[in-house]
Amino acid sequence: MVNFILFLIVLGVILLLIWKFAVKITVKEKRGGEIFTTSKVSWLKALPIIIVGLLVLIVLPASIKVVPVGHCLVVFNIMTKNYSIAREGINFIFPFVNQTIQYDLRRQEYTMAKQRGEGRRANVDDALWSPTKEGLQIGLDLTCWHRVDPLRVAEIHRKIGPLYEEKVIRPSIRSVVRHVVSEYRVMDVYSAQRKAIEHAINERLKTSLAKDGFIIDDVILRDVTFTKEFERAIEEKQVAEQTAKKMEYVLDKEKKEAERRVIEAKGKANAIEIVNRVLRKSPDYINYLYVDKLSDDVKVIVSDQRTIMDLKGMLGK
Repeated sequence: MVNFILFLIVLGVILLLIWKFAVKITVKEKRGGEIFTTSKVSWLKALPIIIVGLLVLIVLPASIKVVPVGHCLVVFNIMTKNYSIAREGINFIFPFVNQTIQYDLRRQEYTMAKQRGEGRRANVDDALWSPTKEGLQIGLDLTCWHRVDPLRVAEIHRKIGPLYEEKVIRPSIRSVVRHVVSEYRVMDVYSAQRKAIEHAINERLKTSLAKDGFIIDDVILRDVTFTKEFERAIEEKQVAEQTAKKMEYVLDKEKKEAERRVIEAKGKANAIEIVNRVLRKSPDYINYLYVDKLSDDVKVIVSDQRTIMDLKGMLGK
């Protein structure tokens, strides 16, 4: 849009200059006193204006660079071999002797994921596989948010270039994550140690990439994948733990039942001891216990070989 407006302005200036310096107006008078004018273009005078105008039409639009918000242009002068930075907005950069390339200064996302279509390499399984402290392999889905240091854009362009994610960011992520994960056990990823692992990755990655001019905002572990063999081992372990817990419950139940029987036996023994003491003091107490245990349907009993007791009469029935 800016270039189109400039084109119209320059074209208007060219036409105005041709009209002013290359067009000759002649005033003539006809017979009868009628006056008329004629205009003639002097191509000898118009040609330099046209040539200069065409050069301006070519050079000026090529010299205008509009830098979007959150971006910058690295400008390299092939004559002086110096670098400069063009910031957001409209910038005038003379072509032919200057080379430019645009960099995004906003936060960028670099994702490595198992699921196709999610990671930066969308058409492949891009999970990061890393060995743990036990030597077991685990696959990690992660996302790294990073930015280019605005003060070091020219240095990054000179040393690394615009493909810095594949040249620097990705290799650094892989190296740091593998070193950190190798210091932890496989089950730490599922425990409270997961936050510690993320923190360690963040700190080491920030240190690693800061020297190259990159700022790391955050790294998060999104998902963890185990090998099929390890998943089966975990499943078998869980089954064994459930069986052990069930057996522990059964043993605990049996133990409590045994304790209950011991307490019950002790209670019966104490009761017998009490009865024996009473019998030693009062032998007739055995007859009372005997009658107390009889069925309600028994009306007459023989208390001993010589005495018959009428329970019906005694009870008034």
